[in-house]
Amino acid sequence: MARNVLSPPLGKGSKAKWRKMLPERAIAVFLFLCSFLSILTTVGIVAVLLFEAISFFTEVSFLEFITGTRWTPLFSSKQFGVLALVAGTTLTAVLAMMVALPLGLLSAIYLSEYAPSRVRNTVKPILEILAGIPTVVYGYFALLFVTPLLRGISEDISVFNALSAAIVMGLMILPMVSSLSEDAMRAVPRTLREGAYALGSTKLEVSTLVVVPAALSGIVSAFILAVSRAIGETMIVTIAAGQNPNFTLNPFVPIETMTAYIVQVSMGDTPAGSIEFKTIFAVALLLFAITLVMNLLSQYVVSRFREEYE
Repeated sequence: MARNVLSPPLGKGSKAKWRKMLPERAIAVFLFLCSFLSILTTVGIVAVLLFEAISFFTEVSFLEFITGTRWTPLFSSKQFGVLALVAGTTLTAVLAMMVALPLGLLSAIYLSEYAPSRVRNTVKPILEILAGIPTVVYGYFALLFVTPLLRGISEDISVFNALSAAIVMGLMILPMVSSLSEDAMRAVPRTLREGAYALGSTKLEVSTLVVVPAALSGIVSAFILAVSRAIGETMIVTIAAGQNPNFTLNPFVPIETMTAYIVQVSMGDTPAGSIEFKTIFAVALLLFAITLVMNLLSQYVVSRFREEYE
């Protein structure tokens, strides 16, 4: 009997344990709802794009949309060849990557392998400040500063052109390439560097022939994410590249990208429900598909070429 009197009441321990676990369970439920909300948001965006795009393609041939080279939905003679917008988007993105990739990779190699810790801790935050500048500021910088410099070199360059927009866009995404690549190279074990130095390699050989290949998955992932960012950029190309949907690869003339066209139609002058208004959803769906493929490719590269060290 004494043993029963001294023992705790039935269920007291389980109640205390349940009360202790309640905050953890509440936090887990809250985090799950946050994740679920992001999923619902993505599903809602895709559903709206699909619904409106299907309505658009009931009036316009999908084959004409995907293969045509003339884009004049806001003109009296309407044509819906989206390749004109795709060409402008591709041109600016490629030129931007020609600026961002070499400069970003070289700066990442310097910060990871050459820069003293004091210099790295100072230069890297300053470099990443570029990512915090509003894109509309970049757009006017391209139009009012870079374009006059280019026109001083050659008068064949138009006031609105793809080259100035691409150069500034490359500077904008440079911190993404540099920071992610530098993080990937810093993650390479020190033992690989020491082994290369023991074999008589120079610092340049260690940096380019050992560290960069070992961090290749992270570097390529940074490149692909930067390309996705360049493809989806809006304000720079809207302000500096013009709104002339030319099917051309000439960077000296005005062009129009997919994002710039979406901005143009969304300014309120186009009646809602019209075929002109529905074009923005078809273009947005194509842009979404392109960026989705780029992100999936980035994830594949990371998983396929990831180096694991013990």
